[in-house]
Amino acid sequence: MAHRIITQVVITGSRVLGRAFAEAYKQASASSQYAKAQSKSNPGAANTFASHGLTLEEACKILNVKPPQQGKANMEDVAERFKRLFDSNDPKKGGSFYLQSKILRARERIESEVRQAEEKASREAELKEGWKPKVFKDR
Repeated sequence: MAHRIITQVVITGSRVLGRAFAEAYKQASASSQYAKAQSKSNPGAANTFASHGLTLEEACKILNVKPPQQGKANMEDVAERFKRLFDSNDPKKGGSFYLQSKILRARERIESEVRQAEEKASREAELKEGWKPKVFKDR
């Protein structure tokens, strides 16, 4: 009698688990197709969230700074607010590791945005002035 109950429990549990995995696979597949469609329609959107985990607006709200304007931000202000918030949320002092990691990701997101804008500006400046190779003459 006990073996029948155990068999029924195992079979029922495997059915539930199988359905859960099937549903999770369907959701993951739909999410993947949606992300692929979004990246085709807006290629620059890949950098807004998926690759960094935070949008630029969220990062600025977390650190309470203004968003970078034309790729320029007050990085001293960002660093000062980061240090103050990061230290105040130290788990050893009773803070939250989750908040501390969010603060770190916010700083990284703002820095990457500024770095990308600086690289783009330097490429545009180089294209504007043209290619000037450095020629070394033999003496």
